[in-house]
Amino acid sequence: MKKLRGIIQFGLTFILLNGLLLFVGWNGWEWLKNSFGFCYLFVYWFIYGIVAYSFLLGRLSKYLSFLRTVGNIWFGFFQYAVLLLPIADIIILLLKWGTGHVSTTAILIAGLAIIFSIALLFGIGIYNAYSPVIRKYEITVPKKNSKLSTLRIAMASDMHFGRLSGVAHLKKLIKNIQGIQPDIILLPGDIIDDELEPFIQKNMGEMMGELTASLGVYGVLGNHEYYGRQIPQFIQQMNQIHIKILMDEVLTIDESFHLLGRKDKTDKDRKSFEELLTEIDRSLPIIAMDHQPSEIKQARENGVDVLFSGHTHRGQMAPNHLITRKMFELDWGYLHKDQLHAFVSSGYGFWGPPMRLASRSEILQIDICFT
Repeated sequence: MKKLRGIIQFGLTFILLNGLLLFVGWNGWEWLKNSFGFCYLFVYWFIYGIVAYSFLLGRLSKYLSFLRTVGNIWFGFFQYAVLLLPIADIIILLLKWGTGHVSTTAILIAGLAIIFSIALLFGIGIYNAYSPVIRKYEITVPKKNSKLSTLRIAMASDMHFGRLSGVAHLKKLIKNIQGIQPDIILLPGDIIDDELEPFIQKNMGEMMGELTASLGVYGVLGNHEYYGRQIPQFIQQMNQIHIKILMDEVLTIDESFHLLGRKDKTDKDRKSFEELLTEIDRSLPIIAMDHQPSEIKQARENGVDVLFSGHTHRGQMAPNHLITRKMFELDWGYLHKDQLHAFVSSGYGFWGPPMRLASRSEILQIDICFT
């Protein structure tokens, strides 16, 4: 029954997606035909089909990998075309209903207005994506058994380093984190964007090795590391630059606090918070990384003091943030509940189009006072 439900959901999603693709494609054809007299129907739909399915086509062969970049940009255009085109269509229909005729000039202007609006959104979104901010928090953890009286953490999630989140963006990350001067650096998942090859080709691993802190650099897997299916090779890359990826592990750092790192929720065999925290000294502070913020309640119930997550991107492009807000107890920001301080980052990089609207690329600076 569950399998049948999944097939039905996939089928409905497939029909809806392709229906929207046809809607956007039809609008483009009508605009070109009426505004410029373009009449090459086959040529138009052939080119449109390649662009519309470029992300999938780019996965068929390494020689077509450039189409993945086209597909990433297309995602952004497609989303806002779906949102804006109905407005233009309604205006055109009202003009036709009121006057009985719509001039080619009106159609041309409507199309240009859509293109200008999407271009403006891209401009704002690209700036938000490539201009990260540092968000600072100060919290108190009431545990006295730590050798440390304070701890400064730099945290960055969802870098998605690869094709579009590349060398220049990585250099900004290193510079900003060095400016924070953290005691420890945490990277809770989606460090790379599926494929490991662009990360290696751009020598980004060696550059990431410049991330240093007195208590070390630690990370966990995100869902995109699983999608890439190169986890052993990825972990090897991280080991070479002294970034420890925690795979359902708990470490005691400097005899001062416990650091827990979970496998991503994608891994059905991962251990629960309860299993991981059964045999530890709970008098020490417990800091945890869990890529997806789907088990905040379980973290609180099992005594976690500070929890770091990412994954949501805060929807990345408005109005998607309204969806992530409904999906998670905390989809972005900070939540203090009982002993738990939970942080969910909108991420440092991006997935798909290199743009952010209603979100911003960010690094978190957390200053903890132990009392």
